[in-house]
Amino acid sequence: MATTPGFLTDWPWKHLGNFKYVILGPWICESVYCFVRKEEYERDWTNFLILPFLVSRMVHNQVWISFSRYRTAKGNNRIVDKGIEFDQVDRENNWDDQIILSGILLYVFNTLTYGASNLALWRSDGVLISIFLHAGPVEFLYYWLHRALHHHYLYSRYHSHHHSSIVTQPITSVIHPFAEHIAYFLLFAIPTLTTVFTGTASLVSLFGYITYIDLMNNMGHCNFEFIPNWIFSIFPPLKYTMYTPSLGFSSLASMPENHKWYIWFMWPLTLWTMIINCIYGRIFILERNSVEKFNFQSWAIPRYNLQYLLKWQSQAINSFIEDAILRAEEKGSKVLSLGLLNQADEELNRNGEVYIERHPKLKMKVVDGSSLAVAVVLNSIPKGTTQVLLRGNLTKVAFSLASALSQRGIQVATLYKSDYEKLKLATTSNFVLSNTFDQKIWVVGDGLTEEEQMKAGKGTHFFPFSQLPPKKARHDCFYHHPPAMLAPPSLQNMHACENWLPRRAMSAPRVAGIVHALEGWNVHECGDKMIDVDQIWEASINHGFKPLAFAE
Repeated sequence: MATTPGFLTDWPWKHLGNFKYVILGPWICESVYCFVRKEEYERDWTNFLILPFLVSRMVHNQVWISFSRYRTAKGNNRIVDKGIEFDQVDRENNWDDQIILSGILLYVFNTLTYGASNLALWRSDGVLISIFLHAGPVEFLYYWLHRALHHHYLYSRYHSHHHSSIVTQPITSVIHPFAEHIAYFLLFAIPTLTTVFTGTASLVSLFGYITYIDLMNNMGHCNFEFIPNWIFSIFPPLKYTMYTPSLGFSSLASMPENHKWYIWFMWPLTLWTMIINCIYGRIFILERNSVEKFNFQSWAIPRYNLQYLLKWQSQAINSFIEDAILRAEEKGSKVLSLGLLNQADEELNRNGEVYIERHPKLKMKVVDGSSLAVAVVLNSIPKGTTQVLLRGNLTKVAFSLASALSQRGIQVATLYKSDYEKLKLATTSNFVLSNTFDQKIWVVGDGLTEEEQMKAGKGTHFFPFSQLPPKKARHDCFYHHPPAMLAPPSLQNMHACENWLPRRAMSAPRVAGIVHALEGWNVHECGDKMIDVDQIWEASINHGFKPLAFAE
């Protein structure tokens, strides 16, 4: 928002929220209806192609957003060495408003202006007119308009909203108040309306010109050097003919993962990427953070949840993880933490112990975050609890958690004799084989079924000890987050949620890796090895990490 918002700051359809696209509904319906009903010689292809063009603009912008996020996370050639925060993501999540406005104007002019319908695919004279008008009067007027917007009166009321983003993204280019966009549309309408009224307009000159504006806007607001310096050395005049700055959907990534119906439309793309990654997959940088004097990166393994369940994929996944460890070691990293499914027990890599055995001279420390996961769950259970029900696959975290609960005087009950016998063999703590489901505190992991949840009493609290949350089967119970903590304010460049966790929350393995580096601990935490639970909890709190409230 501008410093002192002026007249026509908000978009007219702001109150519609995500339903704002219905504004284009009448024109889209009419366009499709006329195209279907009319004979081929009567059809107006210009009118019919407006909708595909608007969709292409959204895809074009999204590609730039993803590419910019990837380069920002990678970290090289950045201009402003600062992070993007959630407030900027929220401020810029209406970047598609200007596409809706352009759709309205295209439909209106196509309907009301004879020269804006039934356009030819290509006309050389119209393309040349558009080029000369843009290079001449449009650029000249844009310069003075931009200078006027930086005058105190207009800047405080309008243009300061755009400059609220210190670290720009491609879509920052179109984050302006409604009144400012009207001025831009009037300016950039000069080439398009001129070709329309002179009868020289074509689909290429109309749609191509708008696409060119999108391209330059996106490229000009990337926070990295897009054109290498050696190109300017070879061809110095290039810098005078163009301007140049010296990776999921940003608005969706800024919110915790949720099952939205429209995500299903991404399945074809997801399937395609899965196939491509099976043939040629590489580890890629997902996010970059910094705290105090340390820099951190999140690397993603190009494999999906389904593939982790397939035994024949284990070798490929292990190869990716091992490659990441060796690359991190080569770069001089101090700590590497294994998150989510990359730290499975016997099925995959024995919580990372396999890599330590293969590379005994590894200087970098490998951490699985098990001790902090135990600490988070322990400190989340309400005081005064006397008994908990332990359910789920028995893992390294489960055994350690059961032992720690018993040491605190909390009785641990299990539903199945097989689990009871495994726990008794692993530790001498006191366990109980339960025949009821009366416990109000359930400590659960992977393997918890919906049928078991339905047997829990009303008001039961489910505390996951695994990194994956249980599938919620009850609306009258409370489901807590998987082991995680809130990041301190000093941790920068947090602009995306980690999977299903709330904003600025980080999973236990990530936090454990950061704390490990900050404390300078010179030990691995993988295989059966554990760091003292109280020690890592106190260290996390001392570095500003905070416990999470329960989910719902």
